[in-house]
Amino acid sequence: MAKFIHAMIRVLDEARSVEFYRTAFGLEIADRFVFDDFTLIYLRNSEADVEVELTVNHDRSDPYDLGDGYGHMAFCVDDLDAEHARFTAAGLAPRKIVAFNRDGALMARFFFVQDPDGYQIEVLQRHGRYR
Repeated sequence: MAKFIHAMIRVLDEARSVEFYRTAFGLEIADRFVFDDFTLIYLRNSEADVEVELTVNHDRSDPYDLGDGYGHMAFCVDDLDAEHARFTAAGLAPRKIVAFNRDGALMARFFFVQDPDGYQIEVLQRHGRYR
């Protein structure tokens, strides 16, 4: 059986991105590998084995075009309201909390935040299938 281990995104500024993911989600650098043309930074926290891989191309200075194919990453939290307040206090500019219902019952509560390179990240209340 296959095991999902990481999702990779390309970023322009390593320090800015590492600080965002540390502040927002408590992700820390697990490994960092410098090559001639690029650097790979693997971020994780104690909640999961899945990592976010940041790829920094050394010769890149223009922002990446995310196009219309990128969806989002998602993290779940125990207290969505507290996290929304924490994100706001940290200057991360989260969007409003949304309640999403299906068949008359709450399916999900969430908000989105954008990382420094424009990637959208969903933050969900632990509930139902979102654990």
